[in-house]
Amino acid sequence: MDATLKKQLEITATKVRLGIIEGVFNAKSGHPGGSLSIADLLTYLYFAKLNVYPDKPDEPSRDRFVLSKGHTAPALYSTLAQKGYFPEEELKSLRHIGALLQGHPCITIPGVDMSSGSLGQGVSVAAGMALSAKYQGETYKVYTVL
Repeated sequence: MDATLKKQLEITATKVRLGIIEGVFNAKSGHPGGSLSIADLLTYLYFAKLNVYPDKPDEPSRDRFVLSKGHTAPALYSTLAQKGYFPEEELKSLRHIGALLQGHPCITIPGVDMSSGSLGQGVSVAAGMALSAKYQGETYKVYTVL
C-alpha cells in the first residue's frame, strides 16, 4: 500500500469513528466499543478493496458485504455515509423512531446487503451469496465480519 493511500485511509477511518460517536451519542444507546473496533477494517474494505457503487447500490456486479454482528451497525452506517450512500446528516438520527438508520442493518438502507441481528447468522447468508455467485457464473466477491 502506498503512503498516499495509507494516509487517506487513516483520515477516512477517523471520520468514520467520529460518525460512530456522533450517532451513538445522539441515540443515547448503541454499542460504541464494537463499532469503533471495526472502523479501520470497514474503511479499508469500502475504500480500498470492495467494488461498490454508491450511485448504483443495487448494481448486480458489485461486491457484497455482510455485517454478521449487526449490533455494530453504527460503524457500517458511518462508513456508508463516508462512501456517499446517504448524507452524513442521517447519522444524527440513528435509532430514532421513523429514521432510516436503526439499531441493526436493514436491507432497505442503501449499501446494506443483508438485514442482520442475531450474532452469527451472517456467515451462512454470506456463504449462500458466494455459492449463488459461483453457480451463476458471477465474479463478485462476498465479505463478512463476524
